[in-house]
Amino acid sequence: MNPSPTCEACGTPLSGRPRGGRPARYCSGACRQRAFRQRAARRAAGPAERGAAPGQDAAPGQDAAPGQDAATGAHGPALPRALDSFVGRRAELARLRALLRSSRLVTLTGTGGVGKTRLALEYARGLPRGAGRVDLVELDSVHGGAELVQSVAAALAVGERAGRTGVDVLAHAIGDAPRLLILDNCEHLADPCAHLAAALLGRCPGLRILATSREPLRIPGEVVFRVSELSLAPPGDEDDPAVLLRADAVRLFVERAAAGAPGFRLHRGNGRTVAEICRRLDGLTLAIELSARRAGSLPLTGILAGLDDQLSLLADGSRTGPVRHRELAAAIDWSHRLLDPVEQAVFRRLSVLGGGFDQAAAQAVCAGDPVAPRQILRVLCALEAKSLIVRVPGEDRPARFGQLTAIRCYALERLTAAGELPATRRRVVRWLSGLAEGAGDEVFADQGGSVLARERDNLAAALAHAPDRDGTSYVGLTLELARVRYQQEQPSAARTLLARLSDHAGSRALGGALSALAARVACQQGDGAEALRLGEQAVHDERLRNHRAGLANALDARAAARLCRGEFAEAVADLRECLTVVTALGDAHDTAWCSQHLAWALLQAGGEAEADVLMSRCLPVLRRHAPWRQLAAALHTTGATRLALGDLEGAESLFAEVLGIAPGASFHALYPVEGLAMVAAESGDMQRALRLCEATARARRRLDTEPEGPWRRRVEETAARARARLSAPARERALGGARGLSGERLVAYALRDARAGAVGVGAAPDTEARLALTGREFMVAELVGEGLTNRRIAEKLGLSPHTVATHLDKIRDKLGLRTRTQIALWVAARTAGGPAPVR
Repeated sequence: MNPSPTCEACGTPLSGRPRGGRPARYCSGACRQRAFRQRAARRAAGPAERGAAPGQDAAPGQDAAPGQDAATGAHGPALPRALDSFVGRRAELARLRALLRSSRLVTLTGTGGVGKTRLALEYARGLPRGAGRVDLVELDSVHGGAELVQSVAAALAVGERAGRTGVDVLAHAIGDAPRLLILDNCEHLADPCAHLAAALLGRCPGLRILATSREPLRIPGEVVFRVSELSLAPPGDEDDPAVLLRADAVRLFVERAAAGAPGFRLHRGNGRTVAEICRRLDGLTLAIELSARRAGSLPLTGILAGLDDQLSLLADGSRTGPVRHRELAAAIDWSHRLLDPVEQAVFRRLSVLGGGFDQAAAQAVCAGDPVAPRQILRVLCALEAKSLIVRVPGEDRPARFGQLTAIRCYALERLTAAGELPATRRRVVRWLSGLAEGAGDEVFADQGGSVLARERDNLAAALAHAPDRDGTSYVGLTLELARVRYQQEQPSAARTLLARLSDHAGSRALGGALSALAARVACQQGDGAEALRLGEQAVHDERLRNHRAGLANALDARAAARLCRGEFAEAVADLRECLTVVTALGDAHDTAWCSQHLAWALLQAGGEAEADVLMSRCLPVLRRHAPWRQLAAALHTTGATRLALGDLEGAESLFAEVLGIAPGASFHALYPVEGLAMVAAESGDMQRALRLCEATARARRRLDTEPEGPWRRRVEETAARARARLSAPARERALGGARGLSGERLVAYALRDARAGAVGVGAAPDTEARLALTGREFMVAELVGEGLTNRRIAEKLGLSPHTVATHLDKIRDKLGLRTRTQIALWVAARTAGGPAPVR
């Protein structure tokens, strides 16, 4: 008969029955902890004093409390304690938790210094104690696959036993118990890490692996989670510190700057500079931390100016961090050394394409010894997988890529050192010239959306470094860049470029194209006299040249100048002649576009009936063939015509359609919003009309853009009429609501009532309330959406619980919601990009 079991620590008889199939070994938690400390002391003393081989004192995981093993654990010494705060990444952490609940292997990929390791450690630190043990294996100092298994074994505190070596030892040590293994910095050991992970996952059913690498491991069952750069502040809101602090990049800069320069804080005077620093650094975590450390020795303006030489400014990182993270150049050089010679050649040549590139651009610029054109696609995929180029969001047709600024600076240094910089820049000029020649036959090239608009930054860089400024390529590319600047409402830059061409010998071959574009630019600047002079010159040059397409373009430009001067009848006459010339050329799209211009001029001259007929003919053609900017202009003209004819419903529908295709943060979206303000005024909703007029006026001042004179006068008349008709309190409510509307929020407000057909007074207050949260209130609402209590919210934001409760009361009042669940649902709808749910 077996003797009664006793506690291995104190000898007390054990009376309880075994739980979970394992016999009890201790009588209490205190004895269990005492035994754990004794084993830890023996382990620290070394195998010679213990008289046992490393790892033989106890089977791993049998005695220590979950997460408290001496070598590993979510709360044990294997996880380094964070010495600074973890900023942002709430969405990434939530997604990582979800992925590791359903997947056994997740690889965090991203550019060096983006924050992969910190995200993995924060995930591990947040695991509950019952989730199993956590082992961290840091691989940056491991130089070959042969050392990998030994490094993992050392991290797990296990050694070889008789009959077991290598993976067998690890698999036996891990067993069936739940365990998380973090393999940090795998990119230089991608193949051995992949084989090790596959072997362990196949033999240890309770094991999960979280890897960090600049490229995926590429084994079955792997889920790749790309860690992106930190979120940036949206342009246009740099004067509101509360709005800026919603951006993770800004919050990180402020916290790290305050640590190095006590008393540093974000305010209206420095918010714009901080936002621009973060934007110039592309939201790269390591770069922001290094630049913020300079706040104690340099003014913010000095840091911003120094970013022209990022690799020297962003040095002197943490002495306790990995060597590859102590300087930004070292972090990038670590990745560069892992490339093969062909990949290195493409990587450095791409540095001249600071404005981004697609496969065709990369092939045109990078192909050449030792790179064959057929290798470009493979190399681009490899560079993206290694996080040395990134995909540009929203640019899918075709896919477009770019290099983060710091990485591009490093690559440009490599290109210069290789002696390839002049030849690579010449290839850029040849590629851009080919694109420009393909678009040279358009009649209305100034307004058609230049094929080089996507390449604006590459075009500007190519011209700035052009070796031959006397050739035809230089003249043609300068004209194309001026067109792009004009189309993007940058008339000063366009005028400077055109002035540079006016004395150039090669400009004679352009005919009246140069003067026609200069006339349109003068219109943008409100210089009607100069615009008409240039328009007359363009028409004269093209009549002498007897070039019909050029004449049509010149007539259109002169008509624009006359519209700018309020000479509507003369503008109509020019556009009638232009339409006759274009019709003879036989291009349906050009004819439709010219008809749209004539309809707009007729509308200004009081000929809305004829304008409506013209638009009914040309709008279907433009819907099928026109780029979105031309279609938006045609829809706007049709909407304004329907408004002039008293068709409020038709006008409202057309203005709303423009908002559906124009970017909400651009000046293109302001015209239809102003049109909807006029619809509201004609419908009797003066409060909504004034709110929209005031919001667009603020947006125009912020974007520094003005509409054409006739349209501006109509908007001003609408605003004045609404002010006169409203009482003082209603007027203040309308103006107060406008202060909270900008960008996408303004578009959402304008569309929400328009699509519902609700232009009455009762529709506005609820919508206004939903959009009128302050920055701090929105942050509180977000944290409520994450399920945090008032006390936890107060700790995160540095407030008192009473202040948080006050914010919540204001949120409930503004949103008309009563419960935390309703607030959470509202936040979820807002952050998902959809409209807020109506209660």
